[in-house]
Amino acid sequence: MALTLTSCAAPDDAETRVSATIATPWPTREMVPLPPGAQLDPAAGPPEDPFTPRELDWAGSINPRGESAEESTPNLDRIRQRGRLIVGIDQSLYLLSFRDTASGQLQGLEVDLAHAIANDIFGGEDDAQVDFRFVDSATRTEALNSGEVDVIIRTMSITPERAEKIEFSTPYLTSRVRVMVPNDRGIDSIASLKDHTVCIVDGTNLLRIAQTYAAESDILRTRSWSDCLLATQQFRADAIVADDAILAGLAAQDPYARILSGSFATQYYGVGIQKGHDDLVRQVNSTLERMRNDGSWSALYDEWLGGSIAESSPPPLRYRKEESDG
Repeated sequence: MALTLTSCAAPDDAETRVSATIATPWPTREMVPLPPGAQLDPAAGPPEDPFTPRELDWAGSINPRGESAEESTPNLDRIRQRGRLIVGIDQSLYLLSFRDTASGQLQGLEVDLAHAIANDIFGGEDDAQVDFRFVDSATRTEALNSGEVDVIIRTMSITPERAEKIEFSTPYLTSRVRVMVPNDRGIDSIASLKDHTVCIVDGTNLLRIAQTYAAESDILRTRSWSDCLLATQQFRADAIVADDAILAGLAAQDPYARILSGSFATQYYGVGIQKGHDDLVRQVNSTLERMRNDGSWSALYDEWLGGSIAESSPPPLRYRKEESDG
């Protein structure tokens, strides 16, 4: 009798479970949490100070062969005495600077560039001579000026505002600001971002660009580009506005996304160095020139960005005229 009652009760339980499943709503965008530390800004319309694309407004870096190149080298001496170059870098930018899951080692174009600079400083090829420190986009300048790191190699574009606070090497990579979108969002061009959510990384100079060209879009500011990629995959964002060198790595990790044609601006990445450390600036520029001349730059590009949308030739050398030149 007990078995019969149990058997008869089973369909009711099953029906209850099915009904509960049907009644459960499909998660909406708002039900998915934002990435940790992210901030969503509602569309605010055209900014009072819109971004205007223009040629790089920068006097240039310090020529390694300038008249004062034979001056003392206190900063290089300090680094050599310490026995290692301390480099501020990222660890999640695929193709540029990321930790390989198989080996646990940092890899990428900017990682190899850091090793090349250190090798020229120490005259060898010992990887232990580089001490990598992970810094956020928003704290790159502070990390330099506090002495936490000797140089920053972290997709740091040269801008007049930054050049007032730190020194830059001559550019080592050209990038263009473009848009990456998942294939299912109905965004076909960079002109059709209206009413969509655009993701950028906070602390970069891309905020003004996004506010200008996506003025009628919500803007999601995250702590990393990996968070932006995750936000698009979880439908919290519909597009990512970033440099094409960064987007190349993101697109390689998501086969269901594409980079749209057209761009908003051209940017140039430079190695960031604390002001007053002219001897270190000259040394870094000397390495960059060597890599251009001996084919190392091209080999570096081919290994990490070959076939991508990023610029495939080194940027022009940019050196300022020294006061002693008259």
